[in-house]
Amino acid sequence: MNSNNYRTAKYASYISNISMAAASVLSPLLFVTFREMYEISYTLLGLLVVINFSVQLAVDLIFSFFGRLFNIHKTIRFIPFIAFVGFLIYALMPTFFPGAAYLWIALGTVVISVAAGLGEVLTSPLIAAIPSDNPEREMSKLHSIYAWGVVGVVLISTLTLRLIGTHNWMILALILSVMPLVSFVMFATAKLPPMSVDSKNETGKRSEKKAGFIMCIAFIFLGGASECTMTQWVSSFAENAIGIPKIWGDIFGMAAFALLLGTGRTLYAKYGKSIGKIMLFGMLGAAVCYIISSFALNSAIALIGCVLTGFFTSMLWPGTIIYAEENYPGLGVAAYALLAAGGDCGASIAPQLVGLIADSVGVSSFALEASEKLGITAEQIGMRAGIGISALFPILGVILALTMRRYFARNKRE
Repeated sequence: MNSNNYRTAKYASYISNISMAAASVLSPLLFVTFREMYEISYTLLGLLVVINFSVQLAVDLIFSFFGRLFNIHKTIRFIPFIAFVGFLIYALMPTFFPGAAYLWIALGTVVISVAAGLGEVLTSPLIAAIPSDNPEREMSKLHSIYAWGVVGVVLISTLTLRLIGTHNWMILALILSVMPLVSFVMFATAKLPPMSVDSKNETGKRSEKKAGFIMCIAFIFLGGASECTMTQWVSSFAENAIGIPKIWGDIFGMAAFALLLGTGRTLYAKYGKSIGKIMLFGMLGAAVCYIISSFALNSAIALIGCVLTGFFTSMLWPGTIIYAEENYPGLGVAAYALLAAGGDCGASIAPQLVGLIADSVGVSSFALEASEKLGITAEQIGMRAGIGISALFPILGVILALTMRRYFARNKRE
């Protein structure tokens, strides 16, 4: 098979991934805007992240157990249209029904998340099924495009909101809806490679092999938590916790984070090897960055900690997929779905935890007393506490990475 036969499918996947990047960062970019316009609490804002990744998790699990009921190729072609409809609901309905703005934003998030979940389950195996001399690097390239998409979306969003005003945020959402529409048209005419729900080998069905795959699912859970917590909160953290104006918080916070996220994935796509060591290094670096971001009183140092998290977490999610493929060749769609479920679970729980801690600590007597001593507000202390607690995820990831290295090394010897 010639990979050129599937060029349109590959590019449609890339554009679809960029539109999913837009979906994942749009709400975090607008957290402060929603809080000011609709008086939405941090807990409810964090709930949007939970909705996003919980719906994706549900889709992942459905595909894990009922994948045979789906026509994979037809589903892939229809995914971008679902995202397009979700963007329309997200953008238009709060304008028509401002009194129920949060409800419609949440509903739009649900529809977009269905598309994101399907894309997450099917895009990786689609790219893996396309003939390639180096499939690992193709996988890293796919995920790097997601990160570069975040950079582009943040910069375009920041510029657009600067020009039209944050109160016209719905225009931005309509502009972003064009991407899934383009992807839908491309997929409609693209040739797609053969894909299977089941794995091509039986090794993963043995109980001793399942233990290793479960560890991979646990690691991608911690990787998703480590990456997505900062992705979802870096903009609000920069603005509210360390006092950086929104435009600079978005550019030097979320965009810079995504820039380093994309850089890490691009470097692996070009030069990458020894993914197990990179995963361990990433978790260790991420833990240090979370601690620095939480405790550094100097705004520049705290922001640097946030941004560097992007580089260290860049290969945690895609790296786990590559690591699983190395140890379990011939993964089917169901296995990819289980890995995606693990990542989405971490990505939904951890950011919501930040919101809950920020709200509870921010109104506590501890925060009020500490604010007087440190010269920062109780709300800022609450946000810092939420980010600080999140360091637990990469710390656990370091322990698990070491365990996985020993486990798979022993299996290879045996």
